[in-house]
Amino acid sequence: MKVLIIFFSFCLFFNCEDKQSKQKRILNKNEKVKKEISSPVKKEVSRDTTEFPVLDDKTAMDFFLEYEKHNKENKVRIYTDFGDIDILLYNETKFHRANFIYLTKRNYFTDTQFYRVINNFIAQAGNSDDRKTARKRKVIGKYLLPTDTKRGFKHDRGAISMPSSEIDNPYKLASPYEFFIVQQHGGSHTLDGDYTIFGKVTKGMAVIDKIVAVKTDEVDWPLQNIYIRKVEIID
Repeated sequence: MKVLIIFFSFCLFFNCEDKQSKQKRILNKNEKVKKEISSPVKKEVSRDTTEFPVLDDKTAMDFFLEYEKHNKENKVRIYTDFGDIDILLYNETKFHRANFIYLTKRNYFTDTQFYRVINNFIAQAGNSDDRKTARKRKVIGKYLLPTDTKRGFKHDRGAISMPSSEIDNPYKLASPYEFFIVQQHGGSHTLDGDYTIFGKVTKGMAVIDKIVAVKTDEVDWPLQNIYIRKVEIID
Protein backbone atom coordinates (compact mmCIF):
# COMPACT_ATOMS: atom_id res chain seq x y z
CA MET A 1 0.00 0.00 0.00
CA LYS A 2 1.19 3.47 -0.78
CA VAL A 3 1.67 5.87 2.11
CA LEU A 4 1.57 9.62 2.20
CA ILE A 5 4.89 11.44 2.04
CA ILE A 6 5.33 15.14 2.62
CA PHE A 7 8.40 16.35 0.82
CA PHE A 8 10.36 19.25 2.38
CA SER A 9 11.19 20.55 -1.04
CA PHE A 10 8.73 20.40 -3.80
CA CYS A 11 9.20 19.52 -7.41
CA LEU A 12 7.78 20.38 -10.81
CA PHE A 13 4.28 19.09 -11.40
CA PHE A 14 2.86 18.62 -14.82
CA ASN A 15 -0.71 18.02 -15.95
CA CYS A 16 -0.92 14.78 -17.92
CA GLU A 17 -3.57 16.12 -20.28
CA ASP A 18 -1.36 18.46 -22.30
CA LYS A 19 2.30 19.38 -22.59
CA GLN A 20 1.90 23.12 -22.06
CA SER A 21 0.26 22.79 -18.68
CA LYS A 22 2.97 20.32 -17.65
CA GLN A 23 5.55 23.01 -18.30
CA LYS A 24 3.84 25.66 -16.15
CA ARG A 25 2.59 23.95 -13.03
CA ILE A 26 4.62 23.30 -9.88
CA LEU A 27 4.01 20.50 -7.44
CA ASN A 28 3.78 22.20 -4.07
CA LYS A 29 1.77 20.04 -1.73
CA ASN A 30 1.60 16.37 -0.77
CA GLU A 31 3.09 14.07 -3.39
CA LYS A 32 1.63 10.72 -4.24
CA VAL A 33 3.63 8.14 -2.35
CA LYS A 34 5.60 5.11 -3.38
CA LYS A 35 6.45 1.99 -1.44
CA GLU A 36 9.42 2.46 0.85
CA ILE A 37 12.64 1.52 -0.89
CA SER A 38 14.84 -1.15 0.60
CA SER A 39 18.08 -0.06 -1.10
CA PRO A 40 20.45 1.00 1.69
CA VAL A 41 22.37 4.24 1.83
CA LYS A 42 25.93 3.13 1.35
CA LYS A 43 27.56 5.74 3.54
CA GLU A 44 26.05 7.68 6.39
CA VAL A 45 26.51 11.43 6.29
CA SER A 46 28.66 13.01 8.93
CA ARG A 47 26.99 14.34 12.04
CA ASP A 48 29.96 16.52 12.97
CA THR A 49 28.17 19.81 13.47
CA THR A 50 31.46 21.59 13.98
CA GLU A 51 32.60 20.79 10.46
CA PHE A 52 29.12 20.61 8.99
CA PRO A 53 26.66 22.99 10.64
CA VAL A 54 22.96 22.25 10.31
CA LEU A 55 21.85 24.86 7.78
CA ASP A 56 18.67 26.92 7.80
CA ASP A 57 17.38 29.96 5.89
CA LYS A 58 19.26 32.32 8.21
CA THR A 59 22.66 30.65 7.91
CA ALA A 60 22.75 29.00 4.48
CA MET A 61 23.66 32.03 2.38
CA ASP A 62 26.58 33.09 4.56
CA PHE A 63 27.75 29.49 4.71
CA PHE A 64 27.74 29.04 0.93
CA LEU A 65 29.27 32.46 0.34
CA GLU A 66 32.29 31.31 2.34
CA TYR A 67 32.14 27.70 1.13
CA GLU A 68 32.35 28.62 -2.55
CA LYS A 69 35.58 30.54 -1.97
CA HIS A 70 37.36 27.38 -0.86
CA ASN A 71 35.57 24.76 -2.96
CA LYS A 72 35.99 25.70 -6.59
CA GLU A 73 35.14 22.37 -8.19
CA ASN A 74 32.65 22.65 -11.02
CA LYS A 75 32.58 19.25 -12.73
CA VAL A 76 30.71 16.22 -11.44
CA ARG A 77 29.73 12.79 -12.69
CA ILE A 78 26.36 11.25 -11.88
CA TYR A 79 26.36 7.45 -11.86
CA THR A 80 22.95 5.96 -12.64
CA ASP A 81 21.48 2.57 -13.40
CA PHE A 82 21.33 3.62 -17.06
CA GLY A 83 24.86 5.01 -17.40
CA ASP A 84 26.95 8.02 -16.41
CA ILE A 85 26.17 11.71 -16.86
CA ASP A 86 28.85 14.41 -16.74
CA ILE A 87 27.82 17.87 -15.59
CA LEU A 88 29.53 21.25 -15.78
CA LEU A 89 28.36 23.60 -13.01
CA TYR A 90 28.37 27.31 -13.81
CA ASN A 91 30.60 29.58 -11.76
CA GLU A 92 28.19 32.44 -12.45
CA THR A 93 25.54 30.82 -10.24
CA LYS A 94 27.93 30.48 -7.32
CA PHE A 95 25.46 29.64 -4.56
CA HIS A 96 23.86 26.87 -6.58
CA ARG A 97 27.23 25.50 -7.73
CA ALA A 98 28.53 25.55 -4.14
CA ASN A 99 25.35 23.88 -2.89
CA PHE A 100 25.63 21.05 -5.42
CA ILE A 101 29.32 20.52 -4.62
CA TYR A 102 28.55 20.57 -0.90
CA LEU A 103 25.79 17.97 -1.24
CA THR A 104 28.08 15.87 -3.41
CA LYS A 105 30.81 15.93 -0.75
CA ARG A 106 28.22 15.07 1.92
CA ASN A 107 27.16 12.04 -0.21
CA TYR A 108 23.60 13.30 -0.17
CA PHE A 109 22.72 12.10 -3.68
CA THR A 110 23.71 8.48 -3.04
CA ASP A 111 20.66 6.27 -3.64
CA THR A 112 18.32 9.11 -4.43
CA GLN A 113 16.30 8.70 -7.61
CA PHE A 114 15.15 10.13 -10.88
CA TYR A 115 11.63 10.31 -9.53
CA ARG A 116 9.78 12.34 -12.17
CA VAL A 117 10.44 11.83 -15.87
CA ILE A 118 8.53 13.05 -18.90
CA ASN A 119 9.64 12.04 -22.38
CA ASN A 120 10.72 14.96 -24.55
CA PHE A 121 10.63 17.29 -21.56
CA ILE A 122 12.62 16.72 -18.34
CA ALA A 123 14.19 14.20 -15.98
CA GLN A 124 13.99 15.30 -12.34
CA ALA A 125 16.14 13.83 -9.58
CA GLY A 126 17.55 14.20 -6.08
CA ASN A 127 14.67 12.85 -4.02
CA SER A 128 13.41 9.49 -2.84
CA ASP A 129 10.66 7.94 -0.79
CA ASP A 130 13.28 6.12 1.27
CA ARG A 131 13.23 7.44 4.84
CA LYS A 132 17.03 7.54 4.82
CA THR A 133 16.85 10.44 2.37
CA ALA A 134 14.66 12.41 4.75
CA ARG A 135 17.09 11.69 7.57
CA LYS A 136 20.02 12.92 5.48
CA ARG A 137 18.15 16.15 4.78
CA LYS A 138 17.49 16.62 8.47
CA VAL A 139 21.20 16.30 9.24
CA ILE A 140 22.22 18.75 6.49
CA GLY A 141 19.46 21.26 7.19
CA LYS A 142 16.29 22.86 5.93
CA TYR A 143 16.91 25.86 3.70
CA LEU A 144 16.13 27.42 0.32
CA LEU A 145 18.35 29.18 -2.19
CA PRO A 146 17.59 32.43 -4.03
CA THR A 147 16.72 32.38 -7.70
CA ASP A 148 19.46 33.47 -10.09
CA THR A 149 17.79 33.62 -13.47
CA LYS A 150 19.43 36.61 -15.18
CA ARG A 151 22.77 35.12 -16.22
CA GLY A 152 21.72 34.62 -19.82
CA PHE A 153 21.34 30.85 -19.55
CA LYS A 154 18.38 29.19 -21.26
CA HIS A 155 16.58 25.92 -20.67
CA ASP A 156 18.21 24.35 -23.70
CA ARG A 157 18.47 20.61 -24.08
CA GLY A 158 20.94 19.41 -21.45
CA ALA A 159 20.48 22.35 -19.07
CA ILE A 160 20.50 21.44 -15.38
CA SER A 161 18.14 23.59 -13.33
CA MET A 162 16.78 23.80 -9.80
CA PRO A 163 13.05 23.59 -9.09
CA SER A 164 11.42 26.09 -6.78
CA SER A 165 9.84 25.13 -3.49
CA GLU A 166 6.38 25.32 -2.00
CA ILE A 167 3.33 27.16 -3.33
CA ASP A 168 3.62 29.98 -0.77
CA ASN A 169 6.83 31.11 -2.39
CA PRO A 170 6.32 34.23 -4.53
CA TYR A 171 10.05 34.64 -5.16
CA LYS A 172 10.35 31.02 -6.32
CA LEU A 173 13.21 30.25 -3.98
CA ALA A 174 15.01 27.13 -5.11
CA SER A 175 14.73 23.70 -3.54
CA PRO A 176 18.40 22.84 -2.88
CA TYR A 177 18.22 19.05 -2.79
CA GLU A 178 16.64 18.51 -6.18
CA PHE A 179 17.41 19.27 -9.80
CA PHE A 180 16.06 18.60 -13.25
CA ILE A 181 17.72 18.13 -16.62
CA VAL A 182 16.02 19.37 -19.78
CA GLN A 183 15.72 16.48 -22.21
CA GLN A 184 13.41 18.16 -24.71
CA HIS A 185 14.85 18.52 -28.19
CA GLY A 186 15.02 22.22 -28.95
CA GLY A 187 14.88 23.06 -25.25
CA SER A 188 12.00 23.97 -22.96
CA HIS A 189 12.12 27.75 -22.94
CA THR A 190 8.72 28.18 -21.29
CA LEU A 191 10.70 27.52 -18.09
CA ASP A 192 13.13 30.40 -18.68
CA GLY A 193 13.01 33.04 -15.98
CA ASP A 194 11.29 30.81 -13.44
CA TYR A 195 14.01 28.36 -12.46
CA THR A 196 17.74 28.77 -11.89
CA ILE A 197 19.93 27.10 -14.51
CA PHE A 198 23.21 26.27 -12.82
CA GLY A 199 24.90 23.85 -15.20
CA LYS A 200 24.69 21.69 -18.28
CA VAL A 201 25.27 18.11 -19.34
CA THR A 202 28.60 17.76 -21.16
CA LYS A 203 28.36 14.00 -21.69
CA GLY A 204 25.57 11.50 -21.26
CA MET A 205 22.44 12.95 -22.86
CA ALA A 206 21.85 9.52 -24.37
CA VAL A 207 21.49 8.30 -20.78
CA ILE A 208 18.87 10.97 -20.10
CA ASP A 209 17.04 9.93 -23.27
CA LYS A 210 16.86 6.37 -21.94
CA ILE A 211 15.68 7.51 -18.52
CA VAL A 212 12.76 9.58 -19.81
CA ALA A 213 11.63 6.75 -22.08
CA VAL A 214 10.73 4.40 -19.21
CA LYS A 215 7.14 3.70 -18.27
CA THR A 216 5.73 5.83 -15.43
CA ASP A 217 2.69 6.01 -13.20
CA GLU A 218 0.08 8.77 -13.22
CA VAL A 219 2.40 11.23 -11.44
CA ASP A 220 5.32 10.53 -13.80
CA TRP A 221 7.25 8.42 -11.28
CA PRO A 222 9.10 5.60 -13.10
CA LEU A 223 7.60 2.17 -12.52
CA GLN A 224 11.19 0.92 -12.45
CA ASN A 225 13.21 2.74 -9.78
CA ILE A 226 16.09 4.66 -11.36
CA TYR A 227 18.75 5.27 -8.74
CA ILE A 228 21.58 7.72 -8.57
CA ARG A 229 24.21 5.39 -7.20
CA LYS A 230 26.61 8.21 -6.44
CA VAL A 231 27.77 11.63 -7.57
CA GLU A 232 31.46 12.43 -7.56
CA ILE A 233 33.68 15.37 -8.44
CA ILE A 234 35.82 14.89 -11.54
CA ASP A 235 38.67 16.83 -13.16
